[in-house]
Amino acid sequence: MSFDVQSVRAQFPALQQEEHGKTPVFLDNPAGTQVPQRVIDAVVNYYRQDNANSGGVFATSQRTDSMRLAARETLQIFLNAARPEEIAFGANMTTLTFSFSRAFGRTLNPGDEIIVTQMDHDANINPWLLMAEDRGLTVRWVRLDSESGRLDLDSYRAALNERTKLVCVGYAANALGTINPIQKIAKMAHEAGAQIYVDAVQAAPHLLIDVRALDVDYLVCSAYKFYGPHIGVLYGKHALMEALPAYKVRPAHDETPHKWETGTPSFETIAGTAASVEYLASIGDGETLRNRLVSAYNRIGEYEAQLTWSLIDGLKNLPGSEIRGIVEKESAVERVPTVIFRLAKGSPDDIARSLANEAVYVWSGHYYAIETMRALNHDDDGGMVRIGIGHYNTIEEIDRTLAILRKLT
Repeated sequence: MSFDVQSVRAQFPALQQEEHGKTPVFLDNPAGTQVPQRVIDAVVNYYRQDNANSGGVFATSQRTDSMRLAARETLQIFLNAARPEEIAFGANMTTLTFSFSRAFGRTLNPGDEIIVTQMDHDANINPWLLMAEDRGLTVRWVRLDSESGRLDLDSYRAALNERTKLVCVGYAANALGTINPIQKIAKMAHEAGAQIYVDAVQAAPHLLIDVRALDVDYLVCSAYKFYGPHIGVLYGKHALMEALPAYKVRPAHDETPHKWETGTPSFETIAGTAASVEYLASIGDGETLRNRLVSAYNRIGEYEAQLTWSLIDGLKNLPGSEIRGIVEKESAVERVPTVIFRLAKGSPDDIARSLANEAVYVWSGHYYAIETMRALNHDDDGGMVRIGIGHYNTIEEIDRTLAILRKLT
């Protein structure tokens, strides 16, 4: 497959700028990607032409309602949901999860159990811990195997029982980059009579999600991780979402998805989210939007893998480097292009600052993967440096980054 990265980069205004005479290298993508011009245009055009609240009889309000429905249909295709009503928009994954956890908690009783994992972002842990505290629930943990960078599925199997009501797990880890076997995890949850809530924030930019093939009950992601604006997306099986008692104001519609979209939505970012999916599809070929997305993600995955293994190989050759997670090339299909490491010289913050001084943008610390860093024994020593590759990055940028790191060893 061919991948024209320069054509891709030309669509991103942020990639054309300079900082202190240098072209920035955006390797902070797990925290948020840059956006292409068509996403910017969608947001601006909404403000310019259609800015209104929902439910009016006048033109701008009616166009707003039509746009939101069309965006729902686009995200339905993006996630392969059964119907557009299974898609709800919210501020971000964290806010959606806190809201959803409160609603789900209303269905639970003291003694019921939920499962969380050591691999997850805290946004898919602490909302559930707080809900469990409020409702008198038992929380069971799935262990992270710190050597392999994978979840210990034996500990997951041991945690499941007839009292388990919900399993909360990430599709791809925001620190280690590990892709979890969600289809298998969901099947095990359902066999135990539990439901499953999946954080797909880190998966969505790299893996084309199919909620029906995975058979997940709920899944959440954030558009600003897949080249869109700052907004979150919640999927839920329609019958389950309808049955849950959402927290909402009284005039709001009682049916899903409207009962999950508290207050006036961010219509401009909803427009931008649809545009981000259309952008991704433009990288592929095919007669339908889903076909184009399948083609695009195949191309993106192949290209990102090349950069990822160039990075990992380069890091392995640095004196005193410590890389955590899956670093065996034969297991490449089990990871997204997010890599964490430390060097013998310099703290993670010092390394990130040295890279930033050369206009290479990465993260250091725990990036809200608190339990992961604890399992890796790096929770009290500054965490690790995180490099996250997107499909607009280049091999030259990876080489530039490694050259700077080489000077730090």
